[in-house]
Amino acid sequence: MILFKTHSEHELRRIRKTLNEIEKLRPAMLKLTDKQLQDKTKEFKKRLTKETLEDLLPEAFAVIREADRRVLGMEPFPVQLMGGIIMSQGRVAEMCTGEGKTLVCTLPCYLHALEGKGVHVVTVNDYLSQRDCELMRPAYEFMGLTCGSIVQDTDPAQRKEEYSKDITYITNNELGFDYLRDNMAKRKTLLVQRGLHFCIIDEVDSVLIDEARTPLIISGNKQMSPGKYLAFDKAAKQLEVGKTQEMSKIDYIAGEAAKETGDFILEEKDNNLFLTEQGTKKAEKFFGIKNLSDPENISIQHGMDMALRANYLMHKDKDYVVRDDEVWIVDSFTGRIMPGRRFSDGLHQALEAKENVTIHPENRTLATISFQNFFNKYEKKCGMTGTAITEEQEFRDIYYMDVVTVPTNRPILRRDLRDRVYKTKAEKYAAIIKAVSRAHQKGQPVLVGTTTIDVSETLSMLLSKHGLQHNVLNAKNPEQEAAIVAEAGHVGAITIATNMAGRGTDIKLDEKAREAGGLFVIGTERHESRRIDNQLRGRAGRQGDPGKSRFFISLEDDLMRLFGSERYISIFEKVGIKDGMPIEHKMLSKAVEKAQKKVEENHFASRKQLLEYDQVNNDQREIIYKERAMVLKGQDVHEEITGMIRTVIDRKIQEAKKDGALSVVELNRILLPIIPVPSLSKKDVQKRGFEKKLFQEAIGLYEQKEKLLEQMYPGQHIMREVERNILLRIVDANWMEQIDAMEQLRQGIHMVSYGQKDPKVEYRVRGFQMFDLMNKNIQEETVKLLYQVDPVTS
Repeated sequence: MILFKTHSEHELRRIRKTLNEIEKLRPAMLKLTDKQLQDKTKEFKKRLTKETLEDLLPEAFAVIREADRRVLGMEPFPVQLMGGIIMSQGRVAEMCTGEGKTLVCTLPCYLHALEGKGVHVVTVNDYLSQRDCELMRPAYEFMGLTCGSIVQDTDPAQRKEEYSKDITYITNNELGFDYLRDNMAKRKTLLVQRGLHFCIIDEVDSVLIDEARTPLIISGNKQMSPGKYLAFDKAAKQLEVGKTQEMSKIDYIAGEAAKETGDFILEEKDNNLFLTEQGTKKAEKFFGIKNLSDPENISIQHGMDMALRANYLMHKDKDYVVRDDEVWIVDSFTGRIMPGRRFSDGLHQALEAKENVTIHPENRTLATISFQNFFNKYEKKCGMTGTAITEEQEFRDIYYMDVVTVPTNRPILRRDLRDRVYKTKAEKYAAIIKAVSRAHQKGQPVLVGTTTIDVSETLSMLLSKHGLQHNVLNAKNPEQEAAIVAEAGHVGAITIATNMAGRGTDIKLDEKAREAGGLFVIGTERHESRRIDNQLRGRAGRQGDPGKSRFFISLEDDLMRLFGSERYISIFEKVGIKDGMPIEHKMLSKAVEKAQKKVEENHFASRKQLLEYDQVNNDQREIIYKERAMVLKGQDVHEEITGMIRTVIDRKIQEAKKDGALSVVELNRILLPIIPVPSLSKKDVQKRGFEKKLFQEAIGLYEQKEKLLEQMYPGQHIMREVERNILLRIVDANWMEQIDAMEQLRQGIHMVSYGQKDPKVEYRVRGFQMFDLMNKNIQEETVKLLYQVDPVTS
C-alpha cells in the first residue's frame, strides 16, 4: 500500500500504525451488544477530559466503523480508514471517485463531534447536503449524536437549531453567508452559528480553489439609473476589436510605442482588455467629455470597462445563462448555476444590459469575506476530493494543509487513451459522434463531458440527427442531475454533461454495461484546469470497474487557439494530415499540459491577489467583529466609553493647537458639539492640570445623565444597555461605509503603479489610514450621541 511519496517515512509509519490498531479492535467491537457499543460515546466524552482526540482515535474509529456496518450496512475498508486518519490530522485526503468519501466522513465526524463544539461537513450544493445527511444520520443517531442539514431556504430559527446539533451538513456558500449575517446581527438572539470549530470539506478543491476566486458578498442597493448601463452597453457595441502590432527591434530600441489598431485590444489569454487611443476618443465623443482619464470621469471609465467585459469576455451559456428574465452565473468548474451569487462592480448589470433583461440595482457591499480567510478561521479543517495533488502547493501556502494520496481499494482498470487532435471543431465533433455510435452499438455506456452549455447542446443536436437517444445534464436542468447521473451507467446509455466536477453521485454500472467494457468517458476539449480533466476521467473505473477515457481536441478550441495553434496547424500541413484525420503525438499532449499549467498559474495569481487584498480587510474585520461580539454578548462597555471620552478630549486639544499654542476659540468650536461641557475661557486652559479637570467635568456630566436614568428605572442599569446599543449602531454604520470605501479604493488602486508604486502596499497603507479615520469617527459619534441621550424622554 503506497501513500503519496513526498511524505516522510515517519508520517507513513504513524498512519499505518494507527490503521493496524483500528483493525486489531475489530473482533472486540463485533462482540459488543448494541447498548455496549452505544455507551462508548459517553465513555469517550468522559475520557476527553484527560485524553486527547489523537489518544481516542483508534478506538473511536473502530466504534463508528462497527456502527456503520450495523446501521448502514457499509463497513469502511482499510483505505477508507486511512482517509479518515489523514483528515483527522487536518489534511486533504485525495481519494479516487467511487471510493466512498461520503462514508469516510463518518469517521472524523464522530471523533470530533465528541468534543461537543459542533462539526460542519461542507458540500458543494444543497442536494448533497440533504442527501449525505439523510444517508449518514442513522449511524450518528445510533451512537447518540445529533445530525442536521442547512439549505438555501432554511429559515433563521431552523438554522440555529441545525447549527446546535453535533454534526451539520451545509454548503460553503450558506456557511459563509451565515457567518457574515451573524456579524451584522443587532441582537444576540439573532445569531445562528455557535463558532467555527472543525470542518470537513467535501470536494475540497472545488470549494477552496475554484470558488475562491470570488469572495462572498452581502450587498445592499446602490442607486444608479438603468439607462446608464444601457448607454455603456450601446457605446461598447459600437467599438471594434483591434490588435497590437509587433514592434521591430529598431522601434523598440528607439523607444517607439507599440502600434495599436481598432478601438480596444482583447487579451484573451489574460482575460483582459483595454481601450486604444482611437477607442478612448470615441468614448469621449459618445459621452460628451473632454478627457476620459480625468478623476471626475472614473465612473464612466469603470462603466465602459464592465460593458466591454460583458460583451467581449463573458459568453452566454458558458459564463452565464439567461432564464426567467434574469442573468444567472454558471460555475465554470462544475457547470452548475450559482444561486444567490451576482458579479460585482457593475459587471452583472452590464450583462443584464447586454442581454436586454431587467437591470437590477448595483449593489453596495455591506459585508464581505474571501473563502480563504473564512475557512482559515476554523480551529481545525480538513478535506477530501478525487483531485488535489496538482494544487498541493496552494493548499500548503494558503490553507496550511498538505495533500496525501490514498490508494484505491481495488486496482484501477480504466485505460486513459492518448488525446486525438483534429484541425477543426467540425471534424472533432464528427469524430466524437462516430466514437459514441460505435460504443453504443456494443452496449457500452458513454459519458460525454463538455466545458460549456453551448457545446453540450450542439452535440445533443448532432446525436439526435444520428438517431442516438441520450440525456443532457447542464446548468439549464440541474433538478434532473441525480436521476441522469444515476442512469449513466446503464447498458447503452449516452449522457452529455457539462463539467463533472463535484457531481457527488457515482455512476454505477449494471452487469451488461460492465461486460461491454464499462463506462467510456469522452472529453470534448481540455479544460483550463488539469484537475477538471482528471475528475472527468475519474467517473470511469470506480471500485475496480472497467472503463476508458479519451479527449478529442481541435486546434480551434479556446485553449489551443490561445496558446499557439497556428504552429500546430503548420505541423498538420507539413505532415500531410488529410481533413478529418486525427493526429496523436506526445508533443501535442505536452503543449496542452503546458497551456493548462499557464492558465492554472494565472488563476492562482488571481486567487492570491484576492487574498492579499482581502487580508487587509480581514485584519480590520477581525477588530470590528471582535468589538461587535463583545457588545452583542452583553459585556459591560462603560470603561471603553470612558476611554473614548478621554481620547476625544485629548484629540480635540491637540487639534486646537496652532503653532504650539492652544486656541480656546477653536477648542470650544470643535469640542462642545460633541461633549457639552461649559464654554472654556482663556483663564481655564491656562490653569495647571486643565486637561484632567476638563475630563472630570465631562465625566461628571455623563454621571448626571446616568443618575437620572437610574432614578427613573431603579436597578435596571439602563445606561449600560444604552451604551451597548449606541456603540453597536455607530460601529455598524461606519464599518459599512468603510467596506464600501475599501472596495472603491481597490478598484482604482492599480493607477498608482504608473507612479512606480506597489498597488498592494499602497492599498494596505491607505486602507489603514481610512481605518484609523473610521475609528475616530466611531469614537466621536458614539460619545456625541451618548451625551445627547435625554433621560426625560428616554
